[in-house]
Parts: sequence; structure tokens; C-alpha cells
Amino acid sequence: MCGISGYIAAGPVARDDIQRMNTAIHHRGPDGDGIELRDNVGFGHVRLSIIDLEGGHQPILSPDRQVWITFNGEIYNYRELRAGLEGQYDFNTHSDTEVILALYLQKGRDCVKQLRGMFAFAIYNFRDRSLFMARDHLGQKPLYYFNDGERLGFCSEIKGLLALDDGLRQLNHEALYEYLSLRIITAPRSMMRDIKKLPPGHCLSFKGGKLDISRYWDLDYRRKLPLSFDEALDALEQKLEETVRYHLVSDVPVGAFLSGGMDSSLIVAMMSKITGEPVKTFSGDVPYEGYSELPYCHIVGECCATDPHEMTIEPTLMRTLPDLVWHLDEPSDSLSTCMYHISALARKEVKVVLGGDGGDELFGGYDRYYGVRYASYYAMLPESVRRHVMPKLINLMPEGFWYKSISHQLKWMNYLSFFEGGRRYAKSLGYFYFSDQYRKQLYTEQFQQAVGMFDPESSIVSHYDNALADDMVDRMLYTDSNTRMVDHPVMISDRMTMAHGLESRAPFMDHKLAEFCAALPSNYKVKGRKLRHIQIELVRRYFPDRLVNRKKQGFSSALTYLLADEYQRIYQLYLQDSRLVQAGLIRHEAIKRLLDEHQAKKADHGQRLWQLCNAEIWYRMYIERVGKEQIREQLLAA
Repeated sequence: MCGISGYIAAGPVARDDIQRMNTAIHHRGPDGDGIELRDNVGFGHVRLSIIDLEGGHQPILSPDRQVWITFNGEIYNYRELRAGLEGQYDFNTHSDTEVILALYLQKGRDCVKQLRGMFAFAIYNFRDRSLFMARDHLGQKPLYYFNDGERLGFCSEIKGLLALDDGLRQLNHEALYEYLSLRIITAPRSMMRDIKKLPPGHCLSFKGGKLDISRYWDLDYRRKLPLSFDEALDALEQKLEETVRYHLVSDVPVGAFLSGGMDSSLIVAMMSKITGEPVKTFSGDVPYEGYSELPYCHIVGECCATDPHEMTIEPTLMRTLPDLVWHLDEPSDSLSTCMYHISALARKEVKVVLGGDGGDELFGGYDRYYGVRYASYYAMLPESVRRHVMPKLINLMPEGFWYKSISHQLKWMNYLSFFEGGRRYAKSLGYFYFSDQYRKQLYTEQFQQAVGMFDPESSIVSHYDNALADDMVDRMLYTDSNTRMVDHPVMISDRMTMAHGLESRAPFMDHKLAEFCAALPSNYKVKGRKLRHIQIELVRRYFPDRLVNRKKQGFSSALTYLLADEYQRIYQLYLQDSRLVQAGLIRHEAIKRLLDEHQAKKADHGQRLWQLCNAEIWYRMYIERVGKEQIREQLLAA
């Protein structure tokens, strides 16, 4: 796990150009850095040494020094690939990085099709003056770039490109619109107007000033395996064990995040089964009644003989929020708070952890996967009833200050019933953020002119309507795997672990396992209101019912209650004197209305206010260049 950077310029590249990028992302690779320069090309690398501790320094050059590579990630099948390349390439290291280079020299762009792992890499070929970059199948590793026709710069994080060229510090209005609408920013957009992110499963070529981006892999749900449920269950167990075995490839000890939920518990069970040794596990407890996950972690420990490491997370955004926003390069999210602290705990013991990212999207773990189907049934009611009668009945119910309250669920379903297909799914994701009813109130004419005809839901709609899937559940899983998963939990996991120089691996995001699960019938995953059907049956083979039957609550569920006072102080501090308002983007009266209604408990705007606060702090730090220490001082003084 590392950080990469590079610059193809119109003229000679200075060492300081690359060094500034490396310095900006030093936290990703605290074990060392490297720079290679020639003419108008510069490659950089910061290293967290996991494989070939002594010889894996980067960038790596081909034997004739004509082809360079800088690489972030892990290739889990590199030993098999290397065995097939022996005798055809003169290896100088034992690293997976050099295997990619050798494979590229043999197969060119098709090299990426043989890689099994998580990766973002760049290869420059001086023989034909071309650049080739690729990002892994499901987007575990980030890769940002800018291109103005003559120059191209790339880096693992946005802050590195800003260090290269401060002129790139320009707000992307479309990205802000998408974030406030859906809480994600989908590829190729970033929060900076001229900085793009390479989508998952895509590669990029740059030669002679021409840029070409193409897709090399996609997840296909249309080809179903002719397996009974029991056969599929046995096959899933074998596939997952194989995947976890691959993810244990390392020259340093490997631990695991453990929440006691289905995903992390199953990963720990497989690790224990494969290694036959106690697995170092890392768990966090939040001091709020009914939200402790430690009892479930203890059940896993009893069944798998773990080596547990636990901490009580005493969250405070006043001290950590500036760090979260700075590391994310985007507006923060409450999930990042817990992940930040638990990553710090894990880094004291190990350099590598396995986690459960991707399980929800693989097996169908969210309520919306059956909720949207129910909305389609509800939509069969006459439109006049849904438009005129049901809203009156629903409004007689008390406002529920929780997204799973009956009133919220009925409002959500009634709202969705007026849309179809991908548009309905996009509305289901954006309902609790700045959906249709808030947009005209919130945005100024200046902002609306800046975004023009841009549709903030377009990425969701496009992925759903063009999914390689026939079933409604499969379409939702496909869409989430291409958008929400990679641009929310996976992005947060990468940034919060790398903030502490910790490598996080996600077996459920192995593309071979994902292909297998996509080929299972959708009712093996979501059966009526039963989520994760086949995964739960697999978990039963390893754990007792008291763990299997626990309710899903999420890592950060208690933060809304624990940090209620801090939230209020942050609202007052940043929304009363909003820079977004001063910049002519957001209407002050709309913010005041949200605050007044929320504080009077007339409506639950907690998520919306939190989004605005994070966008506000991000804007001050990344557009106005306010330092994170200054932001911290403001928060601590509030």
C-alpha cells in the first residue's frame, strides 16, 4: 500500500514538482519515497512496505530503463503470474510491482486483465512516449488526474495535485450539487473542477496529447449459475476461503477489523480457519446504551480464538473533524470518525488489516434492496390516491426523528411511487439529503446557472438503466457497486486507514468473488424482507444464532446521539456565517429555515445540516486555503 504521483509536462520536470506531491501524500507511505526524472516525465512514490521489504522500492524501471512503473496496492496472484514470466524477464526484485511491469512488457494494456487484487498504477513507455494507467476492478485504490491537452498529472489523492499546481484549486459546482443530493461524488468528477478520478475497472492512455479512457472489466449479473441453494452455499464457502487465502499474502503480520457484524465476523472465521492461529482483531466501542458491539465481537472471539484489541471510542468532532476533511479531500461523513480511531488502534499492532467492505453490495445488505421493490407494488395504487389521499393520512402521523420510523418509510415509499426505473432508485438514495423539494429553496440563481443542465442523479440513473442485469435487485447491486460503494464506504476506508499508514484489504471486493455472487439468483441474496440470505446461512456454519440474529446497526449509528451537542455548536459556528452563502451558492434563509425546523423538532434535518457543515468546512480548507489547525482552533473555541 502506497501513494503514487507523476507529471507529464510540456517541458522539463523539476524534482521539486514531484517532491511536493510526495510530501502531500507522505502519510500513505511513511516507510520511504522515490523519484525518477527524465526530460518532461517525472514519477513519484511513497512506500508502505508490505511485500519484498528490502527490494520493493519504487518507481521500478525495466532492465533497459525505457519503461517505468509506480504502483499502489497489492496483487494477490503475483506469485503465480511471476512463475509464468520466469525466463522471459530478468527480475531484480521479489515485489508484485515488478510483476506488473513484466506483464505489461509482454501483453501491453491487456496486462490488467490478469491481475487479481487492488491497484492503481501508472506505466510510462519511453519507446513510444506513452502513458498507461489503470484502476482496479471495483475501485479499492484511488487515482486522480488532470489533463489540459499538453500536460497530465496524476496522484493517489487530490491534495497531491494541488501541491503540484495550485491553479487547480477551483470548485466543481457539479460535484457539490451531486454531494448535497446523494452524499457521494461519482467518477469522473471530483470536488475540483479540472481534477478527475479514473472510474473503477477503467484504464487510461495518454500519447501525443491525446487522452483515451476505456473500460476493461464489468460486473455481469445476466449469466446465472445452475446451482441449487445448497450447492451455491457450498461453492460460496469455497470461493470465500480461496479469496481470504489470497488476501493473506504478505511479508508482515495481518490483522482484521471486527464489528461483530456478518461481514467482519465471516472474514475473521476464514482467517482463523486458514492460519490455525489467533487473529489479531480490532474493535471499537461507543459509550452509548444499546449500541455496544463488543458482546458480538466476544462471541466471535469465543468461536475463533482471536487475539482481541478493543478501545472505547470517545468521539469528538471538535478535535478530529479538520483531520477527517483534510484526509478525505472531500466533505466528511460520520462513518469516517469511527474508522479514523479504530485505524489508529490497529496501526499500533499491524500494518495490514482485512475488513468487511463490499459485503452489503455483494449479498444485498440494505433495506432499500427490498424497499424499492415494495415501492413498485405500492405504485400500482391509483395516482390520485397516492397524490391526494395518502399524503394527508401520512401527515397525521408524528414526525419520526429516525430514518426507519414508520412515517419516514411511508413518505419515502409514496415519494418513490411517482418515478420509475433508475430515476426511482436515485430518488431512493437521495430522499434523506437535498432532494427535489429542497433544491429551489437552497440554491441561488448563480449556483443554478453554474451547474446548468447537469443532473446530479445522472450517474445513478445511467448505471441502473444500463446495468448488465435483468432483475431489479441485481440492478441495484450493480449500481451500488459502481457508485455508492466505491465513492462512500470504500473511499472512507482507504483514506482513514492510510491516514495512519495502515493497509486495509477487502476480500468481499475481490472481483472473482464478485463475479461468482453476481451469477447467483437474486433471491439467494434478498428473499422478501430477508437480506443477505445466503451469507447468513454461511455465517450459521461458524457462529451461534445469538450472533446471526443480531440487528444491523452500522459502525457510526450512535454518533447522532452522542455528538448532538457538538453538532449544534458546529451548525451555529459555520452555518451562521457561511462562506457558501458569501460565495453566492447557497441561500442564507434556506439554512436558517432548516436550523429553525430542526431545533424546534418540526422536521429531522440532521443529515442535511451535517452535509452543509462539512461542505462549508471543506470549502474553507480547500478553496479558501484555511489551515486545518486554524479550523481546529475555531472548533475547540466554540
